[in-house]
Amino acid sequence: MRVEVDLGKCTGHGICESIAEAVFEVTDAGMVHVHGDEQPETDRERLQQAVIQCPAAALRIQG
Repeated sequence: MRVEVDLGKCTGHGICESIAEAVFEVTDAGMVHVHGDEQPETDRERLQQAVIQCPAAALRIQG
């Protein structure tokens, strides 16, 4: 599965990073970077939580 960030919406709150720090990183510029192209299915629940909790609705799961 793949996680995508809409950088036009991202405001750098870092909630996603606090939920899944191995996947998300908020850069010094305040934007989210996703580590790796594909995430394991075992992380789906945690990633769905990050998508739901994103206050800017900037995250999406593909696959």
